[in-house]
Amino acid sequence: MGGVTSTIAARFAFFPPTPPSYTVVADAATGRLAIPEISRPPARRRRRDGGGGGGDASASGAGGAAPAEDEDGTEVVRLRTRRGNEIVGVHVRHERASATLLYSHGNAADLGQMYGLFVELSRRLRINLFGYDYSGYGRSTGKPTECNTYADIEAAYNCLKEKYGVADEDIILYGQSVGSGPTIDLASRLPNLRGVVLHSPILSGLRVLYPVKRTYWFDIYKNIDKIGLVNCPVLVIHGTSDDVVDCSHGKQLWELCKVKYSPLWLTGGGHCNLELYPDYIKHLKKFVSSLGKKSSKPDLKEITMKEGASSKDSEPASSEKPQEAPKCPQISRKSLDSRVGKSKTVDVPEKPRMSSDDVDKFRRRRCLVW
Repeated sequence: MGGVTSTIAARFAFFPPTPPSYTVVADAATGRLAIPEISRPPARRRRRDGGGGGGDASASGAGGAAPAEDEDGTEVVRLRTRRGNEIVGVHVRHERASATLLYSHGNAADLGQMYGLFVELSRRLRINLFGYDYSGYGRSTGKPTECNTYADIEAAYNCLKEKYGVADEDIILYGQSVGSGPTIDLASRLPNLRGVVLHSPILSGLRVLYPVKRTYWFDIYKNIDKIGLVNCPVLVIHGTSDDVVDCSHGKQLWELCKVKYSPLWLTGGGHCNLELYPDYIKHLKKFVSSLGKKSSKPDLKEITMKEGASSKDSEPASSEKPQEAPKCPQISRKSLDSRVGKSKTVDVPEKPRMSSDDVDKFRRRRCLVW
């Protein structure tokens, strides 16, 4: 039973755009990477002035010359993960940034599709933003699996620390839909983050498919079991009419948070359109502002401690690198994030499992992405 259910969940987990929406090219003279589909013409380029905000240090080359940079401050990088894959990332720089946001996107998108939102968030929130593609997405190598996404976000985090000189206290993790999995996993191992944003998050992979009451060993992205380990303020954003990942997922995760920030339940919001609501950017900006600088205390009017939490609760020791992620079974994940039906609340008794033969029929009936 467990093996069949796990296989079904795995077949829904990842759905990378095919073909990728972008390419990566290297300048023959400088070796600098660029994405032609999103880069500005050469005439619009400038030199980085060496300044920075929010912990974003200048990334000069070995020869001492500052690398050329798009006018919007975008830099493209390739990163090697601890699992041997090479992923693509983009760093969008804001000259007056107060923080750096590490964005883990949803299951059916890549950097080429997300870039416009990245630039808009950087401009509106006055933050630096680092986005990356999971293994097997866009121009990243490897295959998309749960374990690979954990290694992918660690590689992105290490890049922020080592290349851009960003401190943990200046990092805000942002996880959208399936991206809430690697986001919560990393946040649970980093005690000094500035904040976490969960956008249409999932309780776990199986809970999107079935209203199970407990966590099984073969489940993926067990966010429900990890969210209580996150020590920083958490903002949850979810649409009340989300028919892919029910709003109950976001609400239960928020209830389990150790440090809660006033959530945003967007009335009528679906799964892929929350950015279009004016309250989305307004509330997000308010959250980022409430966190302030690392030396400032968050707005206590907006942040409430979880009931029953004791001031004597111990916190993990500060570390420059995240604690080692738990080892994952080598199971090929192909598409849990993409085409699933509306989940029920977790209080509903479990329903009979779908057989493997039912999956193709199910996918033909539904055209949903999470």
